[in-house]
Amino acid sequence: MPIKPFIKRLLILRYKYISQKNFVFLLAMLVGLLSGLVSVTIKNITYGIQWILEHLVIVSRNSIYFILPIIGLGLVYLFVKYVSKQKIEHAIPSILFSLSKKNGLLKRSKIYLPLITAPLTAGFGGSVGLLGPAIASASAVSSNIGQLFHVDRKTRTLLIGCAAAGAIASIFQSPIAAIIFAIEVFSLDLTFASLLPLLIASVSSVLTSYFFVGNGVLFNYNIATPFVLRDTLFFIVLGIGTGIASIYFSKMYFAVYKFFERFKTSGQKLIVGGLAIGVMLYFIPPLYGEGFGFINDLLDGNHLHALGKTPFDDYLDNIWVVIALLFGITIFKAIAMTTTFAAGGAGGIIIPTMVMGSALGNVVAKIINNIGLGFQVSESNFTLLGMAGLIAGVLHAPLTAIFLIAEITGGYQLFVPLMITVSMSFIITKSAVEHTIYTKELAEKGDLLTHDKDQSVLTLMELDSVIEQDFTILNPDMSLGEMLLKGVSKSSRNLFPVVDENGYLVGIILLDDIRTVMFDQSLYETTSVETFMHNPPDYIYYESDSMKEVMRKFQDSSAWNLPVIKKGNYYGFVSKSKLLTAYRRELINFTS
Repeated sequence: MPIKPFIKRLLILRYKYISQKNFVFLLAMLVGLLSGLVSVTIKNITYGIQWILEHLVIVSRNSIYFILPIIGLGLVYLFVKYVSKQKIEHAIPSILFSLSKKNGLLKRSKIYLPLITAPLTAGFGGSVGLLGPAIASASAVSSNIGQLFHVDRKTRTLLIGCAAAGAIASIFQSPIAAIIFAIEVFSLDLTFASLLPLLIASVSSVLTSYFFVGNGVLFNYNIATPFVLRDTLFFIVLGIGTGIASIYFSKMYFAVYKFFERFKTSGQKLIVGGLAIGVMLYFIPPLYGEGFGFINDLLDGNHLHALGKTPFDDYLDNIWVVIALLFGITIFKAIAMTTTFAAGGAGGIIIPTMVMGSALGNVVAKIINNIGLGFQVSESNFTLLGMAGLIAGVLHAPLTAIFLIAEITGGYQLFVPLMITVSMSFIITKSAVEHTIYTKELAEKGDLLTHDKDQSVLTLMELDSVIEQDFTILNPDMSLGEMLLKGVSKSSRNLFPVVDENGYLVGIILLDDIRTVMFDQSLYETTSVETFMHNPPDYIYYESDSMKEVMRKFQDSSAWNLPVIKKGNYYGFVSKSKLLTAYRRELINFTS
């Protein structure tokens, strides 16, 4: 049966027999299952590439670190240039932009592109994660399912949140943290209507993961050392450290991108970036790929295996050399990750954040244990706490950080230390860095949805929807009589834009401006439009003003109408009444 008639029959049956609420639940289950499948697929492709490189390349790993990243980035470059012909976009920022400005509509090509570019990048040693691409692909799946079944924008948004939750739940087998991530990062409302679909999607995705990969977990660790009150000061210190590291992570991200802007071509960026990554991998092997093995080794207390084969092997019997190398991972993970992106690679930042946090937490614990003051803390616990602190700081997602680590460890023995470390890290980072790597550019453009309903409604509104153009245009050289004959008598408006021959708005005239002279025929030929026109209280610039800025201009100017300037020319007016009506309508749609 052809697909379109089949879908049409399904839609007819759905409208007849399935309520909207139950239909959303079914879609959430479907999205969860497919999100789990996407996550399993992207992991297996990447691990397959890594297995081939490790077992079929007859060269020691360190000697080919210089080559592998360039090969991977080169393959991505060729694929993008000659096959997909679509620019690589960062996963979560592109989804957030779609939610705010494209009604949650994602191209079908975004389903498979991350499944190719991200494994090529990470599999060949790019220091990136796979979670972001998995979320991007799953979100594209959910968006296209929503389009297929003709759901509205709000339901599409919820399904994209379900896809993100499903991807995280599948990879980490942590359904609660997955739900909280969707709420914190995608700014979904925490209501029963949204919570149940998110829960259904998370559970469905976890079941999919169990079906394909069994009961194996990423981090096989159980807490042996519970919370001890005397360690509270150390948790605070770690929280401060992870907060500072989170600020460094964000600042370095944008600094590396700025550095690569000096290279004019993609080829130059690829070569420079590939060589830089190769050098970093040679000296610090744990920067290779995602880094889950590194985290597990630290949790097992095997820091020598975590560090791998390095040029400093002869000095690893000195614990301070080990601490220095682990701290080097903390410093260079952000650089290696961003260099991979800037050189043309694809991937995510969540797992690199966890790797960086695990190294920092382990460093802090080792310093405490070896500084000679008689203190002893669990290095494994601090490794977990460091991961949580970086997640909270870099992503501005403190609850996600707490519940993710709690679920990974299979219990809540670390709940109090997690809250201490995470809250300190989040407070410090939020005070210094207002927006995350995901949201900074969107926030600067006014395209970011937040939990602030007023801000979100203004972000969802489009300027074109409130621009009115049925105004009679006057020329500044018109006489008063000509203005009355050709303008006032033929217009239902009491406002007239005055535009010169080049299309520039040179002023406006209100009916009140000419009310006292409009019947004085002696002035019809002796006075002109230019005599009565004046400047508007403010201007709206089509290309640059967000709806938030438009609303502010109305508030500050107390005007009822403001002219819109597009490419320097008069384009129309926005009236306060139409703006407020559109705002109220969007608010009702957003909160209903």
